[in-house]
Amino acid sequence: MQVSSLNEVKIYSLSAGRSLPEWLSDRKKRALQKKDVDIRRRIELIQDFEMPTVCTKIKVSRDGQYIMAVGTYKPRIRCYDTYQLSQKFERCLDAEVVTFEILSDDYSKIVFLQCDRFVEFHSQQGHYYRTRIPKFGRDFSYHYPSCDLYFVGASSEVFRLNLEQGRFLNALQTDASENNVCDINPVHFLFATGTAEGKVECWDPRTRNRVGLLDCALSSVTADTEIDCLPSISALKFNGALKMAVGTSTGQVLLYDLRSNNPLIVKDHQYGLPIKSIEFQHHLDLIISADSRIIKMWNKDTGKIFTSMEPEYDINDVCLYPNSGMLMTANEAPKMNIYYMPVLGPAPRWCSFLDNLTEELEENPESTVYDDYKFVTRKDLENLGLAHLIGSTLLRAYMHGFFMDIRLYHKAKMMANPFAYEEYRREKIRQKIEETRAQRVQLKKLPKVNKELALKLIEEEGEEQQLTRKRKQKNMPSLLKDDRFKVMFENPDFQVDEQSEEFRLLNPLVSKTSEKRKKKLKLLLEQEAKEQEEEEEPEGKPSDAESSESSDDEKGWVEEVRKQRKLLRQEEKVKRQERFKEDQQTLLKPQFFEIKEGEEFRSFKDSAKKQKLMKKTLGDRLKLEEKLGTLNVSDTTVGSKQATFRLKKSEQQKKQQEAEKQHRQERKALRRSAGHLKSIRGRRQRFH
Repeated sequence: MQVSSLNEVKIYSLSAGRSLPEWLSDRKKRALQKKDVDIRRRIELIQDFEMPTVCTKIKVSRDGQYIMAVGTYKPRIRCYDTYQLSQKFERCLDAEVVTFEILSDDYSKIVFLQCDRFVEFHSQQGHYYRTRIPKFGRDFSYHYPSCDLYFVGASSEVFRLNLEQGRFLNALQTDASENNVCDINPVHFLFATGTAEGKVECWDPRTRNRVGLLDCALSSVTADTEIDCLPSISALKFNGALKMAVGTSTGQVLLYDLRSNNPLIVKDHQYGLPIKSIEFQHHLDLIISADSRIIKMWNKDTGKIFTSMEPEYDINDVCLYPNSGMLMTANEAPKMNIYYMPVLGPAPRWCSFLDNLTEELEENPESTVYDDYKFVTRKDLENLGLAHLIGSTLLRAYMHGFFMDIRLYHKAKMMANPFAYEEYRREKIRQKIEETRAQRVQLKKLPKVNKELALKLIEEEGEEQQLTRKRKQKNMPSLLKDDRFKVMFENPDFQVDEQSEEFRLLNPLVSKTSEKRKKKLKLLLEQEAKEQEEEEEPEGKPSDAESSESSDDEKGWVEEVRKQRKLLRQEEKVKRQERFKEDQQTLLKPQFFEIKEGEEFRSFKDSAKKQKLMKKTLGDRLKLEEKLGTLNVSDTTVGSKQATFRLKKSEQQKKQQEAEKQHRQERKALRRSAGHLKSIRGRRQRFH
């Protein structure tokens, strides 16, 4: 059982862990449970709670005793009895199920809408009746007062099938090209259908007239959302008499009051995936919305996130067990997930032991797997002197580093720096003293870290304050007072290295921009002082003074950058000379190389000859090869030239040819001629 926590909400995954195959004997299952800790600690709440390949829909009967799920492959339905914690029956179908509905309180009356336009009815004993609708269906709802089934699909019509009379009634004609989902209000039985154009049409079943139209596509698009196509309705759910939640294909959930055309809240899943399911949790006033990637629980009044879950596989459907904190999901995987959240409500009556189990886990919290390990990089291992352990069982490679035992890490750190704890203790004491000093009345002074940067920020802040006072603007917050950048002036690790190459190259630019800003301020002050005087150009200064000053600034900046680069080159030259002296002082040891089998060592001159030959032009190499006899160039009758190359043979090929030649000579010496042997028939004369 896995435990996760988000926003201080504990989520227990009851289906986590490996499941044992059905074909194993009881003896092998017991042996596996003894050996494997994961199998021994797993919780199998309902036996064989899975599908062969994929589960598409999951629902609970109204009496809460039966859980029904449909999936593939082959298309089938499985019914689980919660009182027995096992599977009650399984039935295979002719086609995949799009959706289904439980009409009775138990499993005795079920209706399936299949992908081949057939509607199949099942009773307690099994298959009962099968009929066909005119268009491909996508969803349907059951109207209890009139015993009508409302089917929506790839058509503008809503087909009605009366189960009491056993015949189709007149269809409802909508303004949409296609209808995706539908639902019936459980209080006043208002019928609503979601269209492909992003609208919701509400119909009164008594008069068979449309009573309302909501444009959800227009309301779902806000300033922050980006859409590529028109949002269509993908999910629809009523809550009480007046509330309705609508899910779109672009990942938004809209909560409506039926008395208003505008949504109360628009919640975006931020994934851009169609909403698959919407459920209401009445105990905490929550809405549970799910797309194929995430399940989000949020408050229906404020829209604040309560918690969220991201299963390993894509989600097809979500079912909330009534009056409890249990949540079940149908996934793109064989196993159906079961989650239990004690905050949402108590455990169901048939698994009340979950409350005691979760209470024990909260009283005795277990450390996670990664609490006993420390993640270190290769540089950390070199600092600790443990680089030689790379490749051993003491280090487990992961991403850009390794996992190692926390005990080994502490021991190695104590040996590498035995006074680390004392330094840590002094640092903590210093921080506590500074926190107490911060409560006193403080004078303005520079921080201990990055003093020059702080002085520059203070000067710029004063200059900006003067400008804002004149322009009557709001003061922008300073970096020195911002808590996000507070550590930059407290932690010595953030000290700016002024001797680094990057800082020295950027420093002229920074200094010049600050000087330029000061010159502009002086010019503004001079202009304000001379407003009452006559406008005259000062002597020795042309009218294009600003342009000349800017060009002078650019020239000075370029000169300073050049100076810094010259200094850096000189420093690199000095470093190279020092390295050269160190290399001369060090004695080089001879290196020995092993020659491969079948090869001979000639001299080091061969490699030098090859390098010289590669530097020559193609014409020179061809002349050299003609002299050696490896290349033959001749003129043809047509007028063109013909070149014949003879490739050089390796030493191994030469040895093999010599061995073959010697072998042929030996065979020739041992061979005896057979010319003296003649057949008897050849001796006889022919008969004339």
